[in-house]
Amino acid sequence: MSLELVLGPRRSGKSRLAEERARALGVSTYVATALASAVGEERLRAHQERRRGRFVTFEPRQPEEVVAFVEASPSGILLDGLGLWVGWQLANGLPVAAEALVGALARRRAPTLVVSDEVGWSVHPTSSLAARFVDMLGELNQQLAERAQRVSLVVAGIELVLKESR
Repeated sequence: MSLELVLGPRRSGKSRLAEERARALGVSTYVATALASAVGEERLRAHQERRRGRFVTFEPRQPEEVVAFVEASPSGILLDGLGLWVGWQLANGLPVAAEALVGALARRRAPTLVVSDEVGWSVHPTSSLAARFVDMLGELNQQLAERAQRVSLVVAGIELVLKESR
């Protein structure tokens, strides 16, 4: 198994770095959880354009499709990103399928890169929904970091490798 977790704050360069790592590992499938309503049309188009010709992209229409795709795909994948995936479920009143996703990722044999937001350094949430989001994403990140062979933090486009094991 080859599981990598790339963490970073919003606009840190984590997606770009993960895309470079994926290409170096021969990963050509991109699972994009971003919806235009969550990130804005312009930003979504920029991500799509950067992937064009480099990756085959799967853009799920429902959060549960992410887990199903991760379980079913025999090839390497880049999953970007967990913050949007968790927020998608919470915003729609759905239970967050974190345990199912962690299990599916842990069972994979092909190279797998996962991009997630590091929100623990942000402003303390004032709403219960925002607090649930921070807690759930933080716990999910910890579970994946424990299982990952490589974990990196990206800040201002610079990568800091936090964990690397073979």
